[in-house]
Amino acid sequence: MIEVMVQLKNVSKKFLENNSLAVDKVSLEINKGEFLTILGPSGCGKTTTLRMIAGFEDQSDGLIFIDGEEISKMPAYKRCVNTVFQSYALFPHMNIFENVAFGLKVKNVPESQIKERVTEMLKMVQLEGYENRMPSELSGGQKQRVAIARAVINNPKVLLLDEPLGALDLKLRKQMQLELKQLQRKLGITFIYVTHDQEEALTMSDRIVVMNKGVIEHVGTPADIYERPKTKFVANFIGETNLFEGKILEKDNNKYLLDEDDGEEILITESPTSMTQEVCLAIRPERIKLSNNVDNGMVGIRVSVKERIYNGSVIKTVVVTQNGREFVVSEPISDVYSLDNHNENYVFATWNPKHAVVMH
Repeated sequence: MIEVMVQLKNVSKKFLENNSLAVDKVSLEINKGEFLTILGPSGCGKTTTLRMIAGFEDQSDGLIFIDGEEISKMPAYKRCVNTVFQSYALFPHMNIFENVAFGLKVKNVPESQIKERVTEMLKMVQLEGYENRMPSELSGGQKQRVAIARAVINNPKVLLLDEPLGALDLKLRKQMQLELKQLQRKLGITFIYVTHDQEEALTMSDRIVVMNKGVIEHVGTPADIYERPKTKFVANFIGETNLFEGKILEKDNNKYLLDEDDGEEILITESPTSMTQEVCLAIRPERIKLSNNVDNGMVGIRVSVKERIYNGSVIKTVVVTQNGREFVVSEPISDVYSLDNHNENYVFATWNPKHAVVMH
């Protein structure tokens, strides 16, 4: 049976100084041992939500529970959570052993236990032998590992991570993503991770919460968020997508989206909740192929190639419909359709309609 570790019930935060509503009636359940990421652009309310769970901000309304206990009015130092910040927040005058041991010393844990726990924790974050080094002698990735070791040595029920990899270079950030996920699995602690980086969220998370303008737009697994976004915002924010807007048309026992921009009829398999409202169809560039024919049951739109962009493992192709509508196709470099294979001005952009998502 899944146990809920953190629960938010209609939590809101209004900043009186500028009369802004940063978080608007957010309700969320986070499971025990889960790696959950709160993802969104700057100003969406993700960090404010994290700070309310930590106790650094008071909510204006609603309730917060940790492991079944209502902690909305509990001061931060009494909550069974720890926080890791982007700035590391290591004590510069203490060596690595002293930094990691700090929380245990505050709790008056016996010295023999402190040494054993610190040694175990440094081994877990792959920093054995670094006990006597100072923070200034470490790389960014090593400092972040020390910050994580210090945060988890007290066995918190929940670890809060506020964009902890934001200051690292790209290669190190990717390495730390995998290390963080592996560490979370070893520890079994509930991780709540805040970021604006979609790749981080998709790589590490069990579930993702997408926020926008203080509200939750979508909660789901990485695959669910990416493949079946619930809103236009989510489709646009997570990765790259092509959006076609229009109304639903029924013809020959099939449903089509009549694209309002160029009049193209696009076959769909999803049944929208309303046949009269305008809808939006989202299709990822990597789901589209260029071909000189269209197989049965596939969508096929005649396009011309405007531009091809080399992007390492993939080629991105900007295509244009006969009525001037542009969209993007992304193909693995090994599968790229050769423009030398045909003698016509136009090719077909094709995709399986089950890979397209219809949204209101």
